[in-house]
Amino acid sequence: MVVWPGDAPFERTATLKIANGDICNLSQFCTTAHIGTHMDSPRHFVEGAPGMESMPIEATVGPARVIAIHDPELIPVKELEPHRLGRGERVLFKTRNSEHHWKTHTFQEKYVYIPQDSARYLAERRVRTIGVDYLSVGGFETDSAETHRALLEAGIWIIEGLNLENVEPGDYELVCLPLKMVGSDGAPARAILRRSA
Repeated sequence: MVVWPGDAPFERTATLKIANGDICNLSQFCTTAHIGTHMDSPRHFVEGAPGMESMPIEATVGPARVIAIHDPELIPVKELEPHRLGRGERVLFKTRNSEHHWKTHTFQEKYVYIPQDSARYLAERRVRTIGVDYLSVGGFETDSAETHRALLEAGIWIIEGLNLENVEPGDYELVCLPLKMVGSDGAPARAILRRSA
């Protein structure tokens, strides 16, 4: 699984094995909280802010829109404006990342991301939750901390690491449940979409 440079990769160790005469199979995990599909809590980039336990379930369960982004480098305001995003919306951005970047085990430094001005626009529109199809809402070399802070300080919940390759743009029901780890800056999550009726 691709991980952000410097993050701990996923590792599972079998601490008990029935095959070895133990009563059950038991595993121990070691990894970063920001691996694969995961969520960021406000604490990730805002000192003293709440952790994952503060996320209201409504932030990631309910109607959501998948919006296709055509710009090959970033998610610009000009592509967001026609969608008339509104207060409380859950929005997932499908970019070229889904088609290309999940097919390699090598971290891709050049991926489509949300620049600062688009993050501020999303904050002004008061969306509730945003999701992106690579490991960060911000860029690798630019707009990382600034984009995260603009979103998290505005109370926007962030889902990162989505793979939307086989998802068509449109209206869905989103169910994304992160592990409820008290005080954590983030948590792995399982996210599913169901077509709206």
